[in-house]
Amino acid sequence: MSSLFWTNFVYIISSILFAFGLKFLGSPVTARRGNMLSALGMFLAVAATLASGQMMTFQWILIGIGIGAGLGALVAYRAAMTQMPEMIALLHGCGALASVFVDWTAYHVHGASDLTNAITLYLSIVIGGLTFTGSVVAWGKLSERIPGRPILFPAQRILNMALMAAILILGVIFILNTGRYDIFLIILGLSLVFGIFLVIPIGGADMPVVISVLNSYSGVVACTTGFVINNTLLIVVGALVGANGIILSIIMCKAMNRSITNVIFGAFGAAVQKKAAGEKKEAKASTVEDAFLILENAKNVVIIPGYGLAVAQAQHAVRELSEMLDKNGADVKFAIHPVAGRMPGHMNVLLAEANIPYDQLMEMDAINPIMETVDVAIVIGANDVVNPASRHDKSSPIYGMPIINADKAKTTFVLKRSMAPGFAGIENELFYYENCRMIFGDAKQTVLAIVAEFKASHS
Repeated sequence: MSSLFWTNFVYIISSILFAFGLKFLGSPVTARRGNMLSALGMFLAVAATLASGQMMTFQWILIGIGIGAGLGALVAYRAAMTQMPEMIALLHGCGALASVFVDWTAYHVHGASDLTNAITLYLSIVIGGLTFTGSVVAWGKLSERIPGRPILFPAQRILNMALMAAILILGVIFILNTGRYDIFLIILGLSLVFGIFLVIPIGGADMPVVISVLNSYSGVVACTTGFVINNTLLIVVGALVGANGIILSIIMCKAMNRSITNVIFGAFGAAVQKKAAGEKKEAKASTVEDAFLILENAKNVVIIPGYGLAVAQAQHAVRELSEMLDKNGADVKFAIHPVAGRMPGHMNVLLAEANIPYDQLMEMDAINPIMETVDVAIVIGANDVVNPASRHDKSSPIYGMPIINADKAKTTFVLKRSMAPGFAGIENELFYYENCRMIFGDAKQTVLAIVAEFKASHS
């Protein structure tokens, strides 16, 4: 049998492994297995591709693999759980940039052979370019190197429309005359600039959706690159990643009661929140001892985690608290908002890392109908996803976004360092509700102090 047969056979095996890997990534319980299957599929794909080449030596390829694997391992090892969102955004950008370099090399060496090749080459450099710079901006916002608020300036939308028009017009010229290397470079440059202006007006509360959309873009550019270099596996894998990212983006937008076009082009968070007239309310502060006395008599408790829990690295302390509550006879559930944290599934992964049973995790739609029967809701580091303003304040940038109804519980404890606003940059009116009590301080230390109270009372 020819080497082409064996290469395609391995590609089929790799595609199956990628499909099952994506399937297993759908649950924290099987996510690690999904990662391993996907990594195995990628190893087989790379090995088969190298084995089918005509080169007698692969020293430069092996050097590249070594450098890339070393950097990847170092970044993954050093990145804290709180840095996962920005790391994922940056990796999406690197993947898109790699596709752009492959397309550029293919065009530089071979040119565009036919109309299909020219169209897919054009799509690859446009989508790849804007995905790279858009991902870098998302990384900057998530890591707070760039302000998380929407960055707006006069005539911004006109400039974006002009960039889009220029890219489209030049694209037609390039497709009709593929020998124009200068047009190719201009399109690539405009795409890089467009990626920046596409993401900077998007507010921090939308970053989970933006990451998901950029993930989809990186898959699409990999798919089009597969057409450019005639690699069937790249086409299949790119289509899988692209479709998966689009589906996840739609699910998350539905959870936020908004559309993808509104997220990308609506400059979410640009609205200025109006301040209520009249006397300013004051939040009610509470102590660990007060919280313990109420929790000791609670029959059901809902814990609502957010990004602040990840920052405080309180997941293991929270698991210990849930075990104490369970031993005390309370039914404990964790309410997970679809966009809690700063990337899709951030809270699920965080809690799974602490070995919290998956059957204790409940989605927003499942927990909200029973929130009025809950004795105590404990909000740890979450902010925008429990803000009641989304239900009635039309001036709020999160108006219309479904939230976890923490305000409906009989008593709500909010664990925060301060009264500072969340990632959307707006005040949370929950803090001033009659049934809400604030416990200020490091969330991990607060939870451990409550655990210590339980241990002392049962010793």
